[in-house]
Amino acid sequence: MTAIPGPDGKLRCPWGAGDDELYRSYHDTEWGRELHGRDALYERLCLEAFQSGLSWITILRKRESFRSAFAGFDPEKVARFDDADVERLMAEKSIVRNRAKIVAAIANARVVLEMAPDLDSVLWSFAPPPRAQRLRDISEVPATTAESIAMAKELKRRGIKFFGPTTAYALMQATGMVDDHLSGCLVEAPNTDSSSRYRSR
Repeated sequence: MTAIPGPDGKLRCPWGAGDDELYRSYHDTEWGRELHGRDALYERLCLEAFQSGLSWITILRKRESFRSAFAGFDPEKVARFDDADVERLMAEKSIVRNRAKIVAAIANARVVLEMAPDLDSVLWSFAPPPRAQRLRDISEVPATTAESIAMAKELKRRGIKFFGPTTAYALMQATGMVDDHLSGCLVEAPNTDSSSRYRSR
């Protein structure tokens, strides 16, 4: 499926062209935009992990509740969460109550604090060179790539949990490491002349 008109008649990627305003806004203003910063990337890492097995719109609708429950996704604060916090989070109906994912988010905060170089540098070191042109059909968008497989392997080696190659690629898409907006989509393509966005390992 190629880019299709949304309710306003503008072309969007099919998943972001429906009637849900929250989803359209996320597609138009966040997804695929370059994102940096330890805390911002830690939040995305956590949310992508919580999304596993669920629809992304479910996570978007719970995002502010997640932020409140997880201290704004400040890894320094989350790293201090204890068993009582785990039980508090398991009782919080406004988030995804999955004990393994909650425990992983806390453990991952501790890993992030010890990471050298920092999380931003580690994640972006796996960003591939930009494509010569955008993909035309959503069927062409991969679920994993060599880079996402390598990213997941490296983060696992460092102790990050609940983060496989598919989740890694979803993170890469969401944070602008790759541009998977389809040809014709209203979202402006990044400036592919600038290679400073991509860091080779």
